[in-house]
Amino acid sequence: MKVIVCDKILAQSDKTVSLEGNYYFPPDAVSMEYLKKTDHQYTCPWKGECDYYDVVVGECVEKDAAWMYPEPSEAAQSIKGFFAFKPGIKIQE
Repeated sequence: MKVIVCDKILAQSDKTVSLEGNYYFPPDAVSMEYLKKTDHQYTCPWKGECDYYDVVVGECVEKDAAWMYPEPSEAAQSIKGFFAFKPGIKIQE
């Protein structure tokens, strides 16, 4: 699986986790230089609190386009620290 924004590969892994229609990429598979943490947060009723990130590739900016659960609930431990990307971000198999 690959995440591509503005012709750059932001994440690539064969160890993604599929959950609720999203692919979560392990942190070591994500090019963090393209992600900028934002103040936006969300609390999922069953996964817990997640942090959001803007995706910035040169002049191309996708606001709050990635998220990650740093300390998910027990039920969501399989995605701890993994990154997912909003609909519209190109993900290739």
